[in-house]
Amino acid sequence: MTSIAPKYLIVGPSWIGDMVMAQSLFIDLKRRIPSCSIDVLAPRWTFPLLERMPQVAQGVAMSLGHGQLGLIERFRLGVSLRPFCYDQAIVLPNSWKSALVPLFARIPLRTGFLGEFRWGLLNDARRLDKMDIPMTVQRFVALGRDSQSRIPPKYPVPELIVESANKARVLKKYSPTRSVNGVIGLCPGAEYGPAKRWPTDYFSSIAREKIEQGWSVWIFGSDKDKEIARKIVASVPECEDFSGRTSLSDAIDLISLTDVIVTNDSGLMHVAAALSKNVLAIFGSSNPEATPPLNPGAKIVSINIECAPCLKRTCEFGHYRCLRDITPERILEELNRF
Repeated sequence: MTSIAPKYLIVGPSWIGDMVMAQSLFIDLKRRIPSCSIDVLAPRWTFPLLERMPQVAQGVAMSLGHGQLGLIERFRLGVSLRPFCYDQAIVLPNSWKSALVPLFARIPLRTGFLGEFRWGLLNDARRLDKMDIPMTVQRFVALGRDSQSRIPPKYPVPELIVESANKARVLKKYSPTRSVNGVIGLCPGAEYGPAKRWPTDYFSSIAREKIEQGWSVWIFGSDKDKEIARKIVASVPECEDFSGRTSLSDAIDLISLTDVIVTNDSGLMHVAAALSKNVLAIFGSSNPEATPPLNPGAKIVSINIECAPCLKRTCEFGHYRCLRDITPERILEELNRF
């Protein structure tokens, strides 16, 4: 790349957690090439994350949903990006269709890992050895380095920026209870499936105990988590339930006001870690070595049983021991260490 101030188009992921981890790539690029400009092609709903990443110049909206090919729409979007004269595209998703827009935009250098027959779409195609680069964040950062660079690369920790005005705004909007003893946030959902969700009654036990200790308890999640949150509130009415009530932007700002977060392996886990919260992350079927919360102050709780991590959405044996054997008492002990 010969440009003094290179322009990057990053084709970003569609998952909250992956987009948070992608910030490590943005930070690494800016540290090595301070003059570079970074635009991110991503679904519009991820823009509240990008707006809190000072390394990103602008988000470019990808209107197509997950799984949609939309060849004509991708062609039109690519053509509309040609005037921006990007020097390099870095394609983070491994799908074939995710590499189309940079091709249609005529970006001269198109980098990504091989996947789904992407020869020709990518002209800087990398082979991924998952043993050499075990962490998702390392894979993202590696794509911003020369293909001959030593791997796995060190990665900077994501850091979402929340302005004080945003905090004041959500406090006024939602008027949440904030105990002088502290605020604990619970993130009981996980879009991937039940094999990543700690039992709902266990979350209720944590909420009940912390309220008895004089804490405020806030519950976070999307519309899909409302039923789980409803069950917790039914058991512990003193909880404040924000699931399905907030935009992603408001959820980020509210989480920034908590003191500690108890969470499944989910997108909000990565958000909380990037906000430098005390994070207690519970892992079941997923691999904590691949997608851990990246803040070094975060604590991971998982157990070693013969079938974990299976990486499946549901437990093929039906026992969910990887989650059920992590007791509320264990989590309360870990919380006391914070």
